[in-house]
Amino acid sequence: MALKVGDTVPHFTAKDTFGQSFDSTLILGKKPVVIYFYPKDDTRVCTEQACTFRDRYEDFKDLGAEVIGVSGDSSASHQKFASKYQLPFTLLSDSDKKLRHLFGVPTALFGLIPGRVTYVIDEKGIIRLIFDNLSGKIHIEKALQMLQKKD
Repeated sequence: MALKVGDTVPHFTAKDTFGQSFDSTLILGKKPVVIYFYPKDDTRVCTEQACTFRDRYEDFKDLGAEVIGVSGDSSASHQKFASKYQLPFTLLSDSDKKLRHLFGVPTALFGLIPGRVTYVIDEKGIIRLIFDNLSGKIHIEKALQMLQKKD
């Protein structure tokens, strides 16, 4: 069952950029979080998206939010990708697709490519926006717009 706007994100763990265990309870429910799922490290659109998140990272921090990228690549691949492009945020390895399944991220192009979906989660751990689009850069603007909205 896919998560939807208004749902609370359940607890999860995954390996981070450096192969360390990441526990979602350390961040979810404490501050706004943008979790974006992308198909693959070091591909054109994924690199463009990651670099746009990097370039706007201070805007997210100014809004009190953290950014987390998720793909099926290994921690070693994430480490190279993050180092090559100086990515200041956490990348999580989802090689077993548990996180994609937990969030209900669909596949794109007839099930051939892992989907590109961004979740904006508020400080209570509740999903406020789900943005599903194969274009990379637009995810950053949509996430920032949602974080800037005041209830």
